[in-house]
Amino acid sequence: MFRRRRPLMRAAVVGGGAYVAGRSMGRRAEQQQQQQQQQQAPPAPQEQGPGAAATSPMIDQLNQLATLHQQGILTDEEFTAAKAKLFET
Repeated sequence: MFRRRRPLMRAAVVGGGAYVAGRSMGRRAEQQQQQQQQQQAPPAPQEQGPGAAATSPMIDQLNQLATLHQQGILTDEEFTAAKAKLFET
């Protein structure tokens, strides 16, 4: 009776070890792919034209409103009202 269990236990240990090793290798491969994608991504342009040395707070707020609108947080009416309010000041 014990002789039958040992091969099964041995197979379970070997299979479990193979499973853990496979997961570890999979994670390592994903990390390498992410690193390669980050290295291949072109850097974002940091420099602007000579006339736009510093961004104004109004432009920053407008960009923030546009981002909220694109994400669907602001409706069209809310976006238009907030933009109009921003241009009034």
